[in-house]
Amino acid sequence: MAARSFTLGLDFGTGSVRALVVDCADGRILAQSVFDFPTGQGGVIVDARDPHLARQNPADYLAGLRTAVPNALDLAQRDASFSRERVIGIGVDTTGSTPIPVDAAMRPLALDPKWSSNPAAHAWLWKDHTGADEAAAITRIAREHAPEYLAVIGGTYSSEWFWSKICRCLKAAPDVFDAAASWVELADYIPAVLAGVTSPAAARRGVCAAGHKAMYSEAWGGLPSAAFLTRLDPKLAALRGRLFDNAWPSDRPAGTLSAEWASVFGLTAGLPIAMGAFDAHYGAVGAGITTGTLVKIIGTSTCDIAIAPATGAAPDVPGICGTVNGSVMPGYYGVEAGQSAVGDLLRWWVEVVCGGDEATHAALTAEASRLAPGESGLVALDWNNGNRTILVDPRLTGLIVGQTLHTTRAEIYRALIEATAFGARAIVERLNANGVAIERVISCGGIAEKNPLFMQIYADVLGYPMLIAGSPQTPALGSAIAAAVTAGAKAGGYDDFESAQRCMTRVADTSYQPNPKSRRVYDELYGLYRELHDAFGGMAQPAPANFPTLMKRLLAIRERAHGDHRS
Repeated sequence: MAARSFTLGLDFGTGSVRALVVDCADGRILAQSVFDFPTGQGGVIVDARDPHLARQNPADYLAGLRTAVPNALDLAQRDASFSRERVIGIGVDTTGSTPIPVDAAMRPLALDPKWSSNPAAHAWLWKDHTGADEAAAITRIAREHAPEYLAVIGGTYSSEWFWSKICRCLKAAPDVFDAAASWVELADYIPAVLAGVTSPAAARRGVCAAGHKAMYSEAWGGLPSAAFLTRLDPKLAALRGRLFDNAWPSDRPAGTLSAEWASVFGLTAGLPIAMGAFDAHYGAVGAGITTGTLVKIIGTSTCDIAIAPATGAAPDVPGICGTVNGSVMPGYYGVEAGQSAVGDLLRWWVEVVCGGDEATHAALTAEASRLAPGESGLVALDWNNGNRTILVDPRLTGLIVGQTLHTTRAEIYRALIEATAFGARAIVERLNANGVAIERVISCGGIAEKNPLFMQIYADVLGYPMLIAGSPQTPALGSAIAAAVTAGAKAGGYDDFESAQRCMTRVADTSYQPNPKSRRVYDELYGLYRELHDAFGGMAQPAPANFPTLMKRLLAIRERAHGDHRS
């Protein structure tokens, strides 16, 4: 590239939006700004009567755009190489599935005073699980009448996804459902807002959200058929025509920057806006994903992304979150899996149960680091927020086995980390067994960067070296890469994702190698975990379980670990 050029990457997370200014030459972050969502608890509207409810205020998204983007651009001006005239595109990633009910002018219902106090009129955040019954109904009807819909999403529809939430709204808040002209995923809403779109029909939808969460596929003509939706409720069939007909991969522009938002940002109107996608999918791009790589985006939850060449049939992996052509990068199937609580699980223990803070996290991590694998005599299930993969059941709950009157806070803290690692191993084994070979693991997120204990446990449990992405902000970086590809080489960007990744991504120098001795202990503990996992999770073909001896086997591992530690 002859001239320096820059893109904006906007990352809409669970509690905030982050704006990055990125150098297209090398992926260097010139500046960033974060806007914390002010509504609710940490940006989330909750209900003490229903722990499964999680919504967001769309007004927070707009306030975030007006604050974070200009701030980031102003900060970038401190770099002599930067000028606003050299910004060539904007990329957006968001949580998902986070659908928003909108009116005929593409305005979220929650922005209307009539609906502003009604949680159902707000954005239905990814971790809203109120639609569990509706998800079960979708799965049951699809198995009987349209099994092809389930084949590419692991065999089970989730309460975290698009149709479950809309069905739940229809049942629980029919007035909101009737008032909505359409529903738009957050990943599609933000690009549409920036482009000045004033009609849901004119909003260009990304295949990432549509394929992974809305049962969209060109193989059956787009969204689920009207006949299928009628079996759920005739009103859903009527809504189908007000949603969208086509969804596009990440190399297509979602639109161009409107004059209104160009004025807010101080940028040139008409800049290309990349297709919106979920944070994990663009995070995988920002981490440098290739075939054979599993990217783990570790945060409050964990999303795992792999890709496979789209030269043949899509991999059929039971229990995952979907396999969608073009959802990560054009020319590849994007394969998604994940865990519903990882950082949230540790936060629950440290902050809710133990009443601690960041200093408590650090103290328990230090204390847990002094424990040998198996020394606590504990094994736990990581289901405090349900199981996303491979069981796809939001109603499963947590479990800790092996507690005594001497069990410490740090021992339970370590057991919870180990539980999330065992859940991650179950996902890797499922991928490897179904044609998606994993050769290396790249992790990203604050936990990966800041918690060596966590990463070493994962290396020992998974049996892979744990690499760390070179950027601390991979979703926003991936969005910036998508913007550079959308702009194209002639504008100072790139003509394909692979070329952009080679220049704009890297792996950090720090890595964690499996310890063979720890690995052997964790193999035993993982066997106990799988007995509990398969039996309590209702696996159709569970691993053989011997519950009468399980505690005694756990004690034997503990006693051996204590002996090894003393020696």
